[in-house]
Amino acid sequence: MTPNWFSVAAFGCLIALSGCGSHQNAAPASKTDAKAPPTESKQEADEVAVERAKLRPDDRALVEAQEWCVVNEEGRLGSMGAPVKLSIKGKPVFLCCAGCKRKAEADPDKTLAKLEENKAKAQKSAKKSG
Repeated sequence: MTPNWFSVAAFGCLIALSGCGSHQNAAPASKTDAKAPPTESKQEADEVAVERAKLRPDDRALVEAQEWCVVNEEGRLGSMGAPVKLSIKGKPVFLCCAGCKRKAEADPDKTLAKLEENKAKAQKSAKKSG
C-alpha cells in the first residue's frame, strides 16, 4: 500500500503548527488549581537563567517582570530557549517561543491584558519569596 502523500503532508503541517504546546519541559498545572504555575526543578531554573542571560539587560528586566508567556500559560519565559520579543501596540511583550507569535498578534488587546496580569502575578510572587 502506498502512502497517501496528502495525508502525510497534512499530518506534518499539523505537527509543525502545534507550536509550543508539546514542549517536553512544560510541567502540567496542579489538578486542584488549573491556573497554578507548574513546579520547577533546579535544573529547569538553571536552564531558564541561561536562556535569559542571552538577552540584553533591559530586556532581561522586562522578562523577569513578565515571567510567563502571554499565550502559553505554562511557558515560563526562557524555558523553551531565549524568549521571543514582540511589540504589541508599541509595548514590549515576550513569548516563550516563536510558535506563540501568531496567536499573540491576533488579539492585541487580550495579549496586553495578559501581559499586565502576568506582571501583577510576578510582582506578587516576588513579594512572597522576598
